[in-house]
Amino acid sequence: MNIVSGAFGGLTDRQTEQFCRLEELYSDWNSKINVISRKDIGELYGHHVLHSLAIAEYMKIAMPAVYEELRCPSGNVSLLDIGTGGGFPGIPLAILFPGGKFTLCDSIGKKIKVASAVAEAVGLDNAETVNARAESLPGKFDFIVSRAVTSIENFLPWTKGKYSRGILYLKGGDVAEELGTAMQKYHIKPGTVHTWKVDSWLKDEYFAGKMVIFFEGKGSF
Repeated sequence: MNIVSGAFGGLTDRQTEQFCRLEELYSDWNSKINVISRKDIGELYGHHVLHSLAIAEYMKIAMPAVYEELRCPSGNVSLLDIGTGGGFPGIPLAILFPGGKFTLCDSIGKKIKVASAVAEAVGLDNAETVNARAESLPGKFDFIVSRAVTSIENFLPWTKGKYSRGILYLKGGDVAEELGTAMQKYHIKPGTVHTWKVDSWLKDEYFAGKMVIFFEGKGSF
């Protein structure tokens, strides 16, 4: 937990307590419904919570005004987490960002059950969970966030018409090849896509090759 508070200063007592409770809650739920690899559950904060918060770190660097609005309880930024699974990246981001209004979406009922239970247990009043495919959701969000649910080429069509300000996608592997294929297929302008290496912030071999990919604007595909 210290690594979270060290990375993001100014946490309230409530936020600190919420982050601290995640270990107990996910350990308990993971023994019933496997949403995190059992060999990795001991690295919950290092590999899952902080990885999710890499999106926040990128926003702090690249879009500080949005970051500050999200950190402020009076903020009003809507975010859709597609393929949230057990609540990543949505739950850690919702704890850090009280000014965000989060919708955590997953098509697999047992996974969203875990996300719902954890969000309720830590008292997240700025996050709702939905058992549905993203394409079926009504309305539009400011941002879409997601954590490597599929290839970029497969993921982008799920987001069409769903956002106004951008997509923040956590992805590893051969990102350059995936991006090139997707950008060519969907005619995405090169200047509208940005990548940031997570291991430039988190000095751990686990994050080697992992990126935050930001697709800015309303999308042109």
